[in-house]
Amino acid sequence: MPPESFPSFLADTGRHARHWLFESALPLWWEHGADHEGGGFHEKLGQDGLPIGKPVRVRVQARQTYVYARAGALGWSGPWQEAMRHGLAFMLSRYPRGDGLFRSTLDTADDSIDLYDQAFVLFALAHAYEAEGRPRELLDTAQALLRQIDAALAIDQGGYYDGLPHQPVLKSNPLMHLLEALLAWVAMGAEGGFRAAAVALCDLAATRLINPANGAIGELFTAGWAPLGSPGERMYEPGHQFEWAYLLLQAENLLGRPARREAVALEAFGRSFGIDSQRQVALFAVDEAGMPTDRRARLWAQTERLRTSLLFATQGLGDAASCQAAVAGS
Repeated sequence: MPPESFPSFLADTGRHARHWLFESALPLWWEHGADHEGGGFHEKLGQDGLPIGKPVRVRVQARQTYVYARAGALGWSGPWQEAMRHGLAFMLSRYPRGDGLFRSTLDTADDSIDLYDQAFVLFALAHAYEAEGRPRELLDTAQALLRQIDAALAIDQGGYYDGLPHQPVLKSNPLMHLLEALLAWVAMGAEGGFRAAAVALCDLAATRLINPANGAIGELFTAGWAPLGSPGERMYEPGHQFEWAYLLLQAENLLGRPARREAVALEAFGRSFGIDSQRQVALFAVDEAGMPTDRRARLWAQTERLRTSLLFATQGLGDAASCQAAVAGS
């Protein structure tokens, strides 16, 4: 495709995506994906539109709450507010523990805590807070949750354990989602430790999580955030390189903390080593040298590649060719 044709191609693709979202996905997940009798949202739908399986995880409620809050911001004329409140009410009434953290599922025997889940609750609260006109009670809930995350999961060397009980293997992925949630609150000018926690995570990424040899972020670490395993055994997920690149560039804009160099290196690693040359899709995993170790192509990785390519293009860090490839691969 000639470069001069790309803007019209991108506009056409955007119209197609908007039509699919507004006319198909959002109505489907409200009409059939919501549990209108029991509350909350179902985990999965079959081809017949009927719900499938359990458990009902808090991360699903948080994500659907976010989706419908964003739907309203994007201009969907459907019942976005009703859908958002449906998910929010269920999440806030059924999942909180006595200590302010959120349980992962509705199985009352399951008292393990996952930082990944806490991050998505915090993220959903931020977007519901904005959509509802910034009510104080949602801010109070988010501030209390962040305080409890710090109390229960903070590590002396920086960052957080990925849950309770504490495990010796540390993970970067929950930190990434926590950073995304913190930045959502920072974008609204909210007080309560969100900015300081976001800056601390950006500092940790730059000084401990990113491998200076290849500019990429690994998945698993040991005490002190030392990479787990020998260089030949370490896994790098291209989708996470794109996601971290997006968040660090967003953090630079919101926090005023320089992060462009790290963001560019992460995006370059994902684009150079994480794309299947034949299928033009982001792979699931590569090794430290950038050789594929898992050729699966997950949908979320394609969306992170696309989102990051678009942001980089608007910041003058990408070009039409790489952005076009990301759109085509998605």
